[in-house]
Amino acid sequence: MTAEAMAIARPDIGTTIRNYISLTKPMIIALLLITTVPAMVVAERGWPSSWLVLATLIGGSLSAGGANAINCWYDRDIDGVMRRTQSRPLVTGEIEPLHGLIFGIALGAFAFGFLWVTTTLMAAALALAALLFYVFIYTVWLKRRTPQNIVIGGAAGAFPPMVGWAAVTGEMSVAAWMMFAIIFYWTPPHFWALALRLEGDYAEAGVPMLPVTNGAGYTRTQILRYSVVLVVVSLLLGPAGDLSFIYYATALATGAAFVAMAARLWRKPASTRPIDLYKYSLLYLALLFVAMGVDAAVLA
Repeated sequence: MTAEAMAIARPDIGTTIRNYISLTKPMIIALLLITTVPAMVVAERGWPSSWLVLATLIGGSLSAGGANAINCWYDRDIDGVMRRTQSRPLVTGEIEPLHGLIFGIALGAFAFGFLWVTTTLMAAALALAALLFYVFIYTVWLKRRTPQNIVIGGAAGAFPPMVGWAAVTGEMSVAAWMMFAIIFYWTPPHFWALALRLEGDYAEAGVPMLPVTNGAGYTRTQILRYSVVLVVVSLLLGPAGDLSFIYYATALATGAAFVAMAARLWRKPASTRPIDLYKYSLLYLALLFVAMGVDAAVLA
């Protein structure tokens, strides 16, 4: 092989680093972290130690990144079928599968030790539990077997506020579990809205997402039902977390908009784009958690 051919075959170090970072799914991690810091503020009833916040974010990012990398390794066969994921480096061959797996395991193991040393054992254990749940319960067991995959498996994404809470207090509380419940009930309508758009991709890959197995109409009904439950659960956090009008006003306003969009998608599917609800759901979760953090900090 010529030097020129070897240069083409071997990506430069910058490209390699970017490929490994892409395995961690940084956009997903960013959303998870948005739910971590407000939980820490509510637990502290004010801003915690900045070092503690930074350490929790670093450890949480590494743990979630490890889980995502292992997910990419396990799903590389169906990722090669779906247009949305065909460019992932484990599909294109830019990263060797074994290297991707080792990378994910190493991130998760390091994250556990880092969180244990810098925060609390409870926070480290919860982060590890989230990784194991995402990998074994969602990715390996549920994703390819049942349309309830995202309902049950999506619980993995609900751990970050509990990790944040445990980093501050070293224990759990009703408020922390209510934050878990908010993300648990938020995940199905959020993800099913995207699945409605990507129904063809999931069908081709043989992944039994709800629109594939039960149809778009049934999926829209379930989105509306979960949206209503989500708003109710979000309001229950108020008394559990000793929150007041800043949080309640935000939860009511953003929740009403969520349900209205879900209802429109259900009533007028021909003129309503599921992707709009998907995008709004991201904003909704961010605003809700920021509001609880501001409420706890301002009115502490």
